[in-house]
Amino acid sequence: MASRVKRMFSQKEGKSERPAAAPAATPAGPAEAAKEEPKGRVLPSFDELPKFHEFNGCAWEVWGKDDELGTINLLTEDVVQRAAKEEVRTGKTVSLNWPIHFPSRPVFGRKIPSITTFIKDSPSIPIRDDVIHINTQSGSQWDGLKHYGLRDYNVFYNNTPAESLSEGEMEIHDPSEIDHARVKLGMHNWSKHGICGRGVLLDLVDYYTADGGTLPYDPWTTHPISVAELEACAKKQGVEFRQADILLIRVGFIQKYYTSPNEAKESLRGGSEAENFAGIEQSEDMKRFLWNNHFAAIASDQPSLERWPTPQGVPQLHQTIIGLWGMPIGEFFDLEGLSQLCKETGRYSFFFTSWPLNIIGGAASPPNAAAYF
Repeated sequence: MASRVKRMFSQKEGKSERPAAAPAATPAGPAEAAKEEPKGRVLPSFDELPKFHEFNGCAWEVWGKDDELGTINLLTEDVVQRAAKEEVRTGKTVSLNWPIHFPSRPVFGRKIPSITTFIKDSPSIPIRDDVIHINTQSGSQWDGLKHYGLRDYNVFYNNTPAESLSEGEMEIHDPSEIDHARVKLGMHNWSKHGICGRGVLLDLVDYYTADGGTLPYDPWTTHPISVAELEACAKKQGVEFRQADILLIRVGFIQKYYTSPNEAKESLRGGSEAENFAGIEQSEDMKRFLWNNHFAAIASDQPSLERWPTPQGVPQLHQTIIGLWGMPIGEFFDLEGLSQLCKETGRYSFFFTSWPLNIIGGAASPPNAAAYF
């Protein structure tokens, strides 16, 4: 096929023999899995991507060997303009950020958020400041390219060696004297570009419960969400995917959080035995679904996006989504208000914006995300 992208990886070294840039491609036929950008670029399908060791679907260098944006490259000016023009109709808006106080007892051993407001000078002067100490992944977040790599090979996106990246406290005095090699793959790249485009919501909670049904799983227990469920939900909502969509999936974690007693919330922070969550399954079919639709980013209201823990012997999906594709993973997105607005308007697509914190070399960030109708 004319649009096939062929790149060879050395299984021993984990390195690639690849052209400096992806070759031009002819438009795909109707049977092709690849989808076209507005200007006609065709991306390889999942099965056309090379392997990295035992991992299928390695997208390194699809956008060049020095790329630090990953699938955010799909959010071109044309894509953003089209989304804004088509989706912003009523002026209604909704925030997708859970307050940084929540969850008050973060999972995966992360720091409990500390937010302090104090009188800056004296009680007689009306001036106050805040001091905030949080783990950038304790609540609503984007997982960045420095967050999760290929565990057994100690590399991050685009075959970046883990030992080459910065760690520890980073004090920067002069913005003109930054060692790029140390801050490579940092959150600042997405912050400068923005994560803006057409968002789509797959509301699994409403899909199962809208007609008087019950949710067939507990969001706080290990449960796989299949491709068939996502596609059935999309069909019921009238959602048709297109390249560069930002996919949001409402699974139910935050809804349950609001209706659960404090004792149950506290039990979530109980070590690995308590960290069991519903999420998308770690299957090759799920990888094909996500890549072949060429989403720019994916997020959910769950703590880990993917089913947690993974089945015995099955690699974490984070390794493929972030490490091989460079796709942002959003977690703890507050989709409750969005769900209601989608039902009220009968629309499950919208204009989505997110401007992560401009953390030079950062591994993650609160999303600062919103939907516009």
